[in-house]
Amino acid sequence: MNTHSITSQPISSMPSDDLQRNAKVVRPNEDRNLLHLGVVGDTYTILVTGADTDGRYCLIDMYVPPGGGPPPHRHDFEESFTILEGEVEVTFRGEKSIARTGDTLNIPSNAPHQFHNASEQPARLLCVCSPAGQDEFFMEIGIPVATRTTAPPKLDEAAQAEFMAKSEALAPKYRTEILKP
Repeated sequence: MNTHSITSQPISSMPSDDLQRNAKVVRPNEDRNLLHLGVVGDTYTILVTGADTDGRYCLIDMYVPPGGGPPPHRHDFEESFTILEGEVEVTFRGEKSIARTGDTLNIPSNAPHQFHNASEQPARLLCVCSPAGQDEFFMEIGIPVATRTTAPPKLDEAAQAEFMAKSEALAPKYRTEILKP
């Protein structure tokens, strides 16, 4: 039995429904109120925020063009990806593999990892982070763009260095460590 599962907890009475919280329907291709952010050359659309889930998780739609993907990093929260379209090369604890359409990958907390779109076609990933917080990190460092497939503006060398410096400075606040390749 998993000592961390919900069934390992003592049985208690079910709390009342929190009427302050509401269901949320998200249409990433249509909803003009969604936040689309350029991050490391990718476009991340925040579908469900930690504010929506009382901090339990966040849900992010990741559009990763050829050559895209974050640098090596690790964080002390769980992260799962489902590949909706395309494929990405995943490096987990130094071992490389390919995740393709339909695959789901769970990254345990604190494990070094990265993904990279080594193909010639865009990839689309659905990312869940638990607990939430990664959404806030992306909102703080990302550059707003128009849609979930809009490419972020190209950054010159100085702007890229500034973006990475900002990301590295803010990473500890969001329980993340950006690793050197």
